[in-house]
Amino acid sequence: MSTDAAELSSIQGTLEELSQRVAAIADRRDSDPDDPISPGLFEVERSLRNAVRRLDRLRGSL
Repeated sequence: MSTDAAELSSIQGTLEELSQRVAAIADRRDSDPDDPISPGLFEVERSLRNAVRRLDRLRGSL
């Protein structure tokens, strides 16, 4: 595995962990329908998941 691929793999793992952590917070807060930030947290989680998928595709091109 090239150095770049290894580094991207590490970044991907970190993003996956962050996505899970953000989703856990969003899930906890989602029980309150008036919570002002849970929709934004779910949006952040989706963006992180998209970034993970994109990095996976890019690593496949190396």
